[in-house]
Amino acid sequence: QVQLGESGGGLVQAGGSLRLSCVASGHSFSIYRMGWFRQAPGKEREFAAAIKWSAGNTYYADSVKGRFTISRDNAENTVYLQMNSLKPEDTAVYYCASTPYDCSGYRCYVDEGSYVYWGQGTQVTVSS
Repeated sequence: QVQLGESGGGLVQAGGSLRLSCVASGHSFSIYRMGWFRQAPGKEREFAAAIKWSAGNTYYADSVKGRFTISRDNAENTVYLQMNSLKPEDTAVYYCASTPYDCSGYRCYVDEGSYVYWGQGTQVTVSS
């Protein structure tokens, strides 16, 4: 079992920045990849960014590419999501997810069904 805890959400004006953190505890040695997903009010949860834990390969949704950066600190078992140039449409609950399973290719990394463990989420609100 892996437990995930997100933090760093809040209220920010459009154009501002936030950095989300997600700490993994428990059997964190079994993490193969981690991702950030988000769910806006009235919408389905969608992929934002993901990272391969060992090599650091990163993947992004087109909607956040160039504005968001995912990174990890292996020693601290923490993944970050640096969010810059925030827009009102970025308003959502952001969830951290992880899985111990291998996969390859963008389609796998963006598939929320391929992740096993999920955090409780952190609210990000961007005002216009």
